[in-house]
Amino acid sequence: MLGWLSACCLCVVVPVSALLVWTDPSSPHTFTGRLVIVWRTSAETLRLNGVTGAPLRMLLSALLGVIALLCVSTLIGVITTGLGDRLTELRRGRSTVLERQHAVVLGWSDQVFTVVGELLAARTGRSREVVAVLAHRDPAEMDESLRAALALPGGARLVCRTGSPSDPRALEVVAPHAAGSVLVLPVEDPDADPQVVRALLALRALLGRQPGPPVVAAVRDARYLPAARLAAGPRGTVLETELTTARLLVQSARRPGLPAALRDLLDFAGAEFHVRDATALAGLTFKDAALHLDDAAVVGLLPPEGRPTLTPPAETVVTATDRLIVVAHDDSAAASADLRAHVDPTAVAPPVPRTEGPVRTLLLGWNRRAPLIVHILRATARTGSTLDILTGPHPDPEPIPPSESLSSGRLDTTFHPGDPVRPEVLRALDLFGYDSVLVLGPDAHTGPEQPDDRTLLTLLMLRSIEEEHGRALPVVAELSDPRSRPLAPLGPAADVVVRGELTALLMTQISHNPPLAPVFEEVFATRGGALALYPVGDYLRPGREASFATVVAAALARGECAIGYRPGSADPVLRDHGVRLAPRTSERRTWNAADEILVLTRPEPPSEPGGGSEISARTETGAESLTGSETGPESLTGTEIGSETSTVTGTGTEPRPAPQSASAAEPFAGTDAPNPLPGMRRGQDGGGSPAVTPEDDRRTP
Repeated sequence: MLGWLSACCLCVVVPVSALLVWTDPSSPHTFTGRLVIVWRTSAETLRLNGVTGAPLRMLLSALLGVIALLCVSTLIGVITTGLGDRLTELRRGRSTVLERQHAVVLGWSDQVFTVVGELLAARTGRSREVVAVLAHRDPAEMDESLRAALALPGGARLVCRTGSPSDPRALEVVAPHAAGSVLVLPVEDPDADPQVVRALLALRALLGRQPGPPVVAAVRDARYLPAARLAAGPRGTVLETELTTARLLVQSARRPGLPAALRDLLDFAGAEFHVRDATALAGLTFKDAALHLDDAAVVGLLPPEGRPTLTPPAETVVTATDRLIVVAHDDSAAASADLRAHVDPTAVAPPVPRTEGPVRTLLLGWNRRAPLIVHILRATARTGSTLDILTGPHPDPEPIPPSESLSSGRLDTTFHPGDPVRPEVLRALDLFGYDSVLVLGPDAHTGPEQPDDRTLLTLLMLRSIEEEHGRALPVVAELSDPRSRPLAPLGPAADVVVRGELTALLMTQISHNPPLAPVFEEVFATRGGALALYPVGDYLRPGREASFATVVAAALARGECAIGYRPGSADPVLRDHGVRLAPRTSERRTWNAADEILVLTRPEPPSEPGGGSEISARTETGAESLTGSETGPESLTGTEIGSETSTVTGTGTEPRPAPQSASAAEPFAGTDAPNPLPGMRRGQDGGGSPAVTPEDDRRTP
């Protein structure tokens, strides 16, 4: 290559130099003189030092020029190669992060977009916020995907590095010892939970005896929770995504509008949970303390050593050592002011007990969370409640449970074969006779389709039926990708729960403020869900003008804490954007019958003595965990499914305590999830569920 390049240069330089000399009137007239001028011109062009004289002298001069060119070319090549290798190394993401107090995200899944976006939002206002992501992927692709999905705030820096999060040498690249927080995400893989445990062990091996940053991790299967919390250590918090999503789906089916309220409460865009000093309010009752803050909604007390108490009795006295748990737009404490004069007793509605009867629920589809949903519904059902499950013929990642014959008839469960995306299958059901319709899609990477495709098709069919009948269906759909939310054809009474979104928001909240971990545990580990939206008529007389302080006082009289409201709107597009959290306590407005109040409630007692267990059980260390009734294989040996119709009636057995946490500082880690229901015996039709025709289902609405 070098020879050809030299020949090409000579073929151009020498003829052009000769042409210049022969056309120059001042050039020598002799042929030898002109050759000397051609030599000098060519040598100057090629930087060969045009020395004239004896032929040997000219040859040595040319040789020195060639050597000089080779040395310079070699030097340029070495520099270029070094820069190229360095740029390649940087593109491969193997350089060490030099920042301090940055956030580290280990692993890659659909949750990474929510986690990184919220981390950047939480760190807005710092001079230079940095989030480092380590995953076994190409760093350029990770960076491009995150920047395309997120709007990075000014001054924010996103660092992507490649490597296995379970390799201590790869972990050194993101400098976890200097980080402000570390979050471990479960990847989209069947072995995701063991990989999370390995990453926690690698992190502990790298940090050694150093205290290290707070660690927040998530696993899918509750069987890996004990190992994950042991690997995370006393500063670690472990969440279980499948059970959290299942509980949110059930809560959303019972309390329409709850997903939007939870998103507003857990993201960093508006109001969220904070802990404030209560010294100035010492000696007041909890009711009076709640009416002394104009910029925050008081929801509980946090003693110096102990578990937080949410919605305590109104007459509980606040001590100087207590701290207030509030919902506010920022953690800066404003001056307290007595707002009790803003309470209008004449606007308070007379208390009417809330009674909930049996409900009918339709479950469309089946996946890993379906057994957990069935378990929660069975454990919290009222007597006479029914559950119909419509499953498609496609292979399910989670087997359908067998029929169960337990002691009482609180939940009547029937399986129907059929594809929910087929209109004739849906029309054969009494859709408008159900109190709630849950739509589940297949788990990710179980087929060539996107996991949300079947869910969107089912929602489209349900929306078509709504328009045909002119009636709204109470639908709650589960989606895997947040980008599918705008595509979902939702009716006026429909809600969407994005799988893993709540867990991702909880992870970022806990990583940003670790002392709030026990608070979130109390909020999300109570029976039936502690957050609820109730009609304003339960608290105020509709049509009256009153302050939010009046709402707070009316809610406290019912043993609840009001933290916001959702104005009634006839436009369904505004449903997900109308929740106002932590309004000014002194704010006055006219309350309409369509308005709803967002409250934090106390844990409900069991609906019947001895029937079904509480979903939350207190461990010996005082931490709450989601336990539910025992559903081991020994309790699921009821009627074999071999006939055309299978009706399951049952209730939870006696509650069992959750396993003792390794440390009282490890909330969310002691979740004793129900054992996933084992596989059913195939029916005579050869499918995954018994063959049932619409005529066989003779139950009335």
